[in-house]
Amino acid sequence: MKYEVAAAEKSTVKITITFTPEEWAEANNKAYAQNRGKYAVNGFRKGKVPKHVLELYYGKGIFYEDALNLLYAEHYGAVLDKEKDKFTAVGDPALSVEDISDEKVVLVAQTPVKPDVKIEKYKGIKITKYEYTVTDADVEKEIDGMRDRIAEKVSVTDRAAQEGDTVNIDFVGKKDGEEFEGGSAEKFDLTLGSHQFIPGFEESVVGMKIGEVRDINVTFPEDYQAENLKGQKAVFTVTLHSIQGKQLPALDDEFAKKMGSDSLEAYRAKVRERLEKNAASRALNETENSIIEEIAKGASAEIPDAMIERQEDASMQRMEYNLMYQGIKMEDYLKYIGTTRDEYKKNFEEEAKKNVLHQLIVEKIIELEKIEATQEEIDAKIEEQAKSVGKTAAEYKKTMDPRQAEYLESDIKVTKLFDFLQANNEMVTEGAAPAKKAPAKKPAEKAEAEKPAAKKTPAKKPAAKKSEE
Repeated sequence: MKYEVAAAEKSTVKITITFTPEEWAEANNKAYAQNRGKYAVNGFRKGKVPKHVLELYYGKGIFYEDALNLLYAEHYGAVLDKEKDKFTAVGDPALSVEDISDEKVVLVAQTPVKPDVKIEKYKGIKITKYEYTVTDADVEKEIDGMRDRIAEKVSVTDRAAQEGDTVNIDFVGKKDGEEFEGGSAEKFDLTLGSHQFIPGFEESVVGMKIGEVRDINVTFPEDYQAENLKGQKAVFTVTLHSIQGKQLPALDDEFAKKMGSDSLEAYRAKVRERLEKNAASRALNETENSIIEEIAKGASAEIPDAMIERQEDASMQRMEYNLMYQGIKMEDYLKYIGTTRDEYKKNFEEEAKKNVLHQLIVEKIIELEKIEATQEEIDAKIEEQAKSVGKTAAEYKKTMDPRQAEYLESDIKVTKLFDFLQANNEMVTEGAAPAKKAPAKKPAEKAEAEKPAAKKTPAKKPAAKKSEE
């Protein structure tokens, strides 16, 4: 076997592999041995028909496809391994047969490879640095939120429904006097103020009393996912069966002890510490994103489709997880909004291109600046993770697979990279603001499943907006 590699269009390489007659004959014999049991010829027991008889009966190329697959499986990976210092394959190749005869076989693999990224500048740039402060109001809001989450539900019979209550309702939705698919439900629990339903619905349930029936007029948003409901007026007939209010725990030392602290002041301090850590993490990650986005303005790469599709698939998978947590199947959701999987995946294309470019920038600067992770640094990370799960470093190492070690090494390199970039660029601090959002992800960090939204019903806002990915 011999092969040649040539650069091809859009970050691909053309690998031409030529096999000798002996290699081709051996592959055909292997294919015959593996597949002869599938064929039958009169006068022979199944699986015992000689190869030349099968070729006469079914055609000479009966085993060609299987033989080619055997040659590909045996040699393609070896070629990539030999050429690993010259290029990195980032997807499956497009295969074709250039020549096939008794004399030789020529197999061509058009392989997408990791592209080189051209970076105009990554030092001496003016970049926004984010800072967030935690106020006393933030701490109290967080504590009130915890009190609300652990509040006891109490049955309410002596007043109308108000925001924060959970009401049990029936509803029937009609458009132009006709019920529409998925617009009705019975004995549905709805927390008023949760913004679970489209604008105007929950607000109109506020003030209803037990046993009351009310017609609620709403207009579906113009960006609503279901095509037949976008911007359309509808009427929901709502029947209220019951109301449950909340009884918040008293804000005292007893409440603090339930939360794992000795006193209310100790609990406040604990909450502040957590919020400050979150604020610092958010500020750091948003600053790092700001750095990469600024560098990306002067960067370019010919990104192969395979890398973009991989990112799109990852976004679709996160979307599927979100829906799964809400008890919704992806197929049902796509049917409900009137689109196909491939069409919906296109929504992630631009974001996928940006994410791939950012990752390439990170890897390129690490390479240019020769940023490395020492064994001591890796061992320190392992020991830190081991302590977090109550194990010694030696015990933890036994449970690690190679990918974990690679991830730790990569994480150390990325951390060093952003330390370097902050030190070598002009960082302009964005005015410190109260910390209220969750931390953003590092550009090189693996994406995780988003926090699931509330369980979807047809009268609601869509459970997963395109922009959220």
